[in-house]
Amino acid sequence: MTDTGRLIPRRRDMHPVPYDPEYKTSVTRSPNLPLLSLESTPSEETGPRFGHGLIGALDNNLILNFSKGAAPAIGERIRVHGRVVDENARPVPHTLVEVWQANAGGRYRHVKDTYFAPLDPNFGGCGRTLTDENGYYEFLTIRPGAYPWPNRGNDWRPMHIHVSVFGHSFGQRLITQLYFEGDPLIARCPIAATVKDRGQLDQLVAPLDMGASRPMDYLAYRFDIVLRGRRQTMFENKPEGM
Repeated sequence: MTDTGRLIPRRRDMHPVPYDPEYKTSVTRSPNLPLLSLESTPSEETGPRFGHGLIGALDNNLILNFSKGAAPAIGERIRVHGRVVDENARPVPHTLVEVWQANAGGRYRHVKDTYFAPLDPNFGGCGRTLTDENGYYEFLTIRPGAYPWPNRGNDWRPMHIHVSVFGHSFGQRLITQLYFEGDPLIARCPIAATVKDRGQLDQLVAPLDMGASRPMDYLAYRFDIVLRGRRQTMFENKPEGM
């Protein structure tokens, strides 16, 4: 049943705290002065607009898109899919969804990633797609590996995929990340621990979806994105949602 109740303002205490000594870089990056609220201008609200015709046939297939279909990436094949909806479960169609991630060994294709895991010559680690008329999206990719990071003596990031959703223009962008059901590193990650409300953190965990898996090919994980309202997905850059 569609929820037609009034919009309940987002609880700020459910958003990750900006300052958490267990997450070392938050100590230097968190603001130490009151935030300023600035009015938006037409450039932020109306443009530039993404060109829908620029989406390629393999853009949402991270297994093949970097090699342009010449050779598949190495690792466990998975399908990540879901819907982008508003607070009343109405679909948000024709919305640009982008993802980026580490490869199967836990390494990003980035000049500053110096982790010992090798780069996969056939994996770029990023993709994009548009939601259909029902707000549905999907990606075929490789399950990303966990990786260590220089926070405390032996901290590891759980397997995760970064997700960004664009509104009507590039000035309207929400960013979050999804984790995978059953990963024991989620409970040990200082970054995940900045989300103090366990219910909010659970919304970032994509459950296994055997119904959408393909036998002898890939497992599937479902990650629905709610742009605002009472069941809103937690976003890193804009806690109030789209």
